[in-house]
Amino acid sequence: MKIMPCPLNGPRNISEFVYGGEVTSLPDVETAPDKEWAEHTFYAYNGTGVAKEWWYHVASGYWFIAERHRVTDQILRTYDPSEDRTLFPAAATTDAAAATQPSAEAVKEEITE
Repeated sequence: MKIMPCPLNGPRNISEFVYGGEVTSLPDVETAPDKEWAEHTFYAYNGTGVAKEWWYHVASGYWFIAERHRVTDQILRTYDPSEDRTLFPAAATTDAAAATQPSAEAVKEEITE
């Protein structure tokens, strides 16, 4: 039995998941020529190395990203899409703002003192 480490639900049987395709950036909607859209839609890299893929946990309805080695089929890492700076560059500024906020532990200590 193959186990997928779900970032939300922990290790689960691979049969609980559906593959959603590789994580790719979309061509520009306004300016991309038809050829670029055709390549994005119909062609996929089929070589070796690490693939960054969308996966869906059916029972919880949760989408996440998995990094999987194409040759060994080993799942190297799974994480929430919000953690991917290439998909959500604005998250970097949100994290910077969060860094200035006190941690939950610091607030808890302040309350108890």
